[in-house]
Parts: sequence; C-alpha cells; structure tokens
Amino acid sequence: MKVTVLFFASLREQVGRPREELELPANVATVGALRDHLRARGGAWDSVFAPNKPVRAAVNQDMVQPAAAIKNGDEVAFFPPVTGG
Repeated sequence: MKVTVLFFASLREQVGRPREELELPANVATVGALRDHLRARGGAWDSVFAPNKPVRAAVNQDMVQPAAAIKNGDEVAFFPPVTGG
C-alpha cells in the first residue's frame, strides 16, 4: 500500500521534510500503526512520534483517531495539536 504522508508545523521542522510517499508493509493499516512505523526510524522520528507526544492526524483532510484505517492512495497528515495561521 502506498500513501502520501504530510508533516506540518513543528513536526515538519523536526523531521526535516514536508511530505513523503511511503510504501507501507501489510501490517501498517491504521493511523496509529503508521505513527509507530515512522517512530521506528529512530532519532528525531522517535521523539516526534513518541507515545507521550500529542500529535493530531487527518486522513484525506478529515480528522481521525489512531484506530482509523488507511488504504492505498490515502493522504495522511500529522501536525501538532495547536497550529496557527
């Protein structure tokens, strides 16, 4: 499954990129599993996606909870709980 992952605000600054296209393993089928998958990269990724860090997520521009399913072609966005504009 291939998804587009977007990083906003301080998350983008910490991971050093605004977006990426990812080919996910079969066991990554929810937003929470994607977060764990990214966290497993270590370094800044481990810090940004640590379980105690508040990170909001949206799938195809709809706010979702960690249990939300993701499917091929989805756009998953991660951002801190408060963003200004």
